[in-house]
Amino acid sequence: MNHQELMGRDMKTPRRILRLREVERVTGYKRSSIYRMVQEGLFPKQKRIGPGAVGWDSREIEAWIDEKLDGAA
Repeated sequence: MNHQELMGRDMKTPRRILRLREVERVTGYKRSSIYRMVQEGLFPKQKRIGPGAVGWDSREIEAWIDEKLDGAA
């Protein structure tokens, strides 16, 4: 996906904080796989959003999914 496509999508898609359950749902990966891939630098890192709470940037997750789908073609 080129820069213009990313920018166009960013204007249409609201930026959200995704919690682990939603990240699992949209990626198809479970908790242990997500955290392993984060450790290995293969998945977007979670952000601290409060005491004892983390979340993922929805746009980073969408870009990761796009990259995986584009690479699978």
